[in-house]
Amino acid sequence: MGNEEKPKQKMGFTIIKNDPTDGHKGFGIGSLSLENVSPVIVDIEEGVARVEIGAMHARSDTERGIKFTTNREESEGGKAYWLVWVTIDYKQDGPYYAGVAACEMIINREKRRGFKNLADHVNRMDKSMKRHILVDFMDARSKTILSDFLQSHNKEMWERSEEKLHTDLNA
Repeated sequence: MGNEEKPKQKMGFTIIKNDPTDGHKGFGIGSLSLENVSPVIVDIEEGVARVEIGAMHARSDTERGIKFTTNREESEGGKAYWLVWVTIDYKQDGPYYAGVAACEMIINREKRRGFKNLADHVNRMDKSMKRHILVDFMDARSKTILSDFLQSHNKEMWERSEEKLHTDLNA
């Protein structure tokens, strides 16, 4: 007795192949994938940023139960978010934030409607994977939230990143 296998619990997120270097063993939340690109959602109102792996397939907790359209009026009065695609790559001295590209998203929970331009989101994910930094158009509060998140996630990766990332997020 005692050595029976308990059925493994099914988790609703993508399993990250490489262990995150920061040692946190959260359920896919809070750890950026060293595989390639990770979606980070910036909640402007709450002042927080978090990794939501489900956003890779538009199935993050933030997006769940929302019908998205490209019509801004349908989600009027909703909460504004940024979906930021963060790509990690390696230099000789270690990993760094190579590509960071933000996209707009508005979610109105009451109406169960949201605004996003899917083509734009796909395009920005591609740009991030191609090592582009596209954050200069974000509002000042969101830039601070994202900058703080990237630094607290891994200070060394932040320090190894291109100067453009630091400049654009502190502008």
